[in-house]
Amino acid sequence: MKLFVASFLFLFVNLSLQDEPGEQSCGIRNRTFEAGESITYKVYYTLAKVYVGAGEATFATSLENINGRTVYHVVGEGKTYSFYDNFFKVRDKYESYIDTATMQPLKFIRNVDEGGYTIYENITFNKVVNTAITTKGVYKVPACVQDVISSIYYARNIDFGHLKPGDKIPFTLFLDNQLYDIYVRYLGKEVVKTKYGKFRAIKFKPLLIKGTIFEGGEKMTVWVTDDENHVPIRVESPITVGSVIVDMINFKNRRHPMTALLDVN
Repeated sequence: MKLFVASFLFLFVNLSLQDEPGEQSCGIRNRTFEAGESITYKVYYTLAKVYVGAGEATFATSLENINGRTVYHVVGEGKTYSFYDNFFKVRDKYESYIDTATMQPLKFIRNVDEGGYTIYENITFNKVVNTAITTKGVYKVPACVQDVISSIYYARNIDFGHLKPGDKIPFTLFLDNQLYDIYVRYLGKEVVKTKYGKFRAIKFKPLLIKGTIFEGGEKMTVWVTDDENHVPIRVESPITVGSVIVDMINFKNRRHPMTALLDVN
């Protein structure tokens, strides 16, 4: 089974939202995280109710400068544990440079090695003429477009208060030199128990594009903390054989108190 930690980096892509269903809003103010934040997740593969830890993924933020603009440099890295390397070794790195004023991506880098299959992608987003300049060419993109990593941090700053269970929120993602029009379905709020602890959480089901690992449709479920941090804390999804569970296991330098945490394991 080709379960790999890099999958996790794509899971949260589907959280990216807009301010109102059906409306585009390209500017949003960051209220949920700060430079220096670091979040670590553990990826579990489950089959017949047996959990196997396959690897970890870490997201870290810092402040940098690109062409006179202050940006959040977000690095997402995923790797399999040493014992799992024997089955399918993964060493993946994703980077996004996000304008602090608008939470829009200005640059995206993907450098992955998955079982010996390597991909390198370097994208510059020109927000003046709305193009994505990649290693393969220049592509026209909407004004409101996100990359794999920026979408996570953009989504964390959405005001969820206006949503009702069942609402569908569309967004546009640029990946592999293509535009994807996807949506998430807001399901409401509930208490969820993870490997880290028990949380008050906001719950979603994203529309997935069918691939070699994940099934298409609304099969995946995502939970984020129901507090000012909006931290993704759990993802569950069936795959071709078994299922994947991703849980937050460590969180450093949070901007706000994690009031959604009800109990620690």
